[in-house]
Amino acid sequence: MAKKTRGLFAGKKLEERREQFKYARRGSKEQAYGLWKKVDPMHGAPAAKGIVIKKKTVEKKQPHSGLIKCVSVQLVKNGKIVTAFVPGDGAIKYIDEHNEVVIERIGAPQRGAKGDIPGVKFKVIKVAGKSLNQLLKNKKEETKK
Repeated sequence: MAKKTRGLFAGKKLEERREQFKYARRGSKEQAYGLWKKVDPMHGAPAAKGIVIKKKTVEKKQPHSGLIKCVSVQLVKNGKIVTAFVPGDGAIKYIDEHNEVVIERIGAPQRGAKGDIPGVKFKVIKVAGKSLNQLLKNKKEETKK
């Protein structure tokens, strides 16, 4: 690879070089133009409200085995349907269909699915305005309809 131009009148050449390698880093063009927001169902927001459509189980990827408790959630802001993981032992029993939940992104790099959970990028943090952690620790009462 050729060395950078140096010298008194090298400014024009350095500008051209910078323009050439501006989007060389992976993902920098998507970040600069905001293209990821087009496919992100939450449009860059850290959390979003949604309505539970149905409860379902997702099978783990190889080499693990087991069923992961998930819910299909329709987001209030744009009507998109996403699958959200329900963390905690026995947490699925606190969630019914047509409940209002708040979901957030699972902490995974490159906006992907986490670990051995295929295609699931979100997790439930609140159910009917109450924290899922508090419900699991029996600190708060479950809301009755």
